[in-house]
Amino acid sequence: MPLTDVRIRSLKPANKPHKYSDGGGLFLFIPPSGSKLWRMAYRFEGKSRLLSFGAYPAVSLKDARERRDEARRLLAKGIDPSAYKRQQQEARRIAERDSFQNIAREWHTTRMTAFSAKHQGTVMYRLCNYIFPFIGTAPIARLEVQDIMAVLRPLEMKRCYETSRRVLQIINQVFRYAVITGRARHNIAADLRGALSPRRVTHRAAVLTPEKVGQLLRDIDAYDGYFPLVCALKLAPLVFTHPTELRAAQWGEFDLEAAEWRIPAERMKMRRPHIVPLSAQSVAILRELQPWTGTGRYLFSFCAHGSASPV
Repeated sequence: MPLTDVRIRSLKPANKPHKYSDGGGLFLFIPPSGSKLWRMAYRFEGKSRLLSFGAYPAVSLKDARERRDEARRLLAKGIDPSAYKRQQQEARRIAERDSFQNIAREWHTTRMTAFSAKHQGTVMYRLCNYIFPFIGTAPIARLEVQDIMAVLRPLEMKRCYETSRRVLQIINQVFRYAVITGRARHNIAADLRGALSPRRVTHRAAVLTPEKVGQLLRDIDAYDGYFPLVCALKLAPLVFTHPTELRAAQWGEFDLEAAEWRIPAERMKMRRPHIVPLSAQSVAILRELQPWTGTGRYLFSFCAHGSASPV
C-alpha cells in the first residue's frame, strides 16, 4: 500500500530498523534513532543497488516519488542512478570551485602582490561591489558575453564610464588567469574591446609652451599664500612625482645631506621603493620649510608643526 503523509507522521521508531514501502522500489527507512530516510532499491547490471533521497520531512513524499520516477527513467536509458547522482554532485562541486568569484579571489591573492595595499583594496572593492553581485557565483567557463555586459550596463547608464572601463579590465585579467590555469577555454572579455561607450574627453587648460611654463613658474614664485603650500607648488616642477605622493610626503623620507627623497614601497602603486634625486633648489626649499613643519610628520600640513593630515 502506498504511503501517505498522515501515516508517515504516525510512524514511530522500534528497537530494530524498519522499512515501509511506497512502491516502485521507494521505501521509508526508520532506524531506532527515529530518523525517517528515503531510500530506493533497484538492480543495475544484475546487482542490487541502493539510492538515498534524503530525510523526511525535508524531502516530502511528493519529492521522493519524483526522484524515484527520475531514477527509473535513467534506468530505462541504461544509466545507473547512483553513478549519475555522483557525477552531478561532482559537477556542482567543480562549478562552485570554479565560480568567477573564487577564481577572482585566487587571482587577487596570487597576482596582485606586486601592487600597493591601497591598489589591491581598490580592485577588491570593484570586484565585490560591481562584479560579484552579477556573476560571482556563476561557473566562469559558462559565462557568455551578455553576462559581462550585464555587469557593465548599469555603470554606463549612470555615466560611470571610467569605472566601467576599469571593471572590464579586471574581468579581462581574471579571465586571462582562468585560461592560464585551465579553468576557462577562452577569454570572452577580450571580445568586448570597443563595446563600451567612448569616453567623453573634457579638454582642460594646459601649459604647453615655454613662454607659458615660464609665466607659471614666475606666478608660483610670486604667490604670497600659506608658506608650506607655496613650498609644495615650488617643489612640484622640480621632483616630477605624482601629486598625491608629494602631498603626503613625510620628513622621515628625506635625506637632505644626500639630496634624496626615498618614497617607501607601501606608498607606491607597484610596491617598489622609489628614489627621487633632489636638486640644490629642492634642498634649499626644504630647508626653508623645516622651521614650519620639520618637527611633525608631514611636510605640507595646515596644522602647526605638521602634526595633522597633509594638505
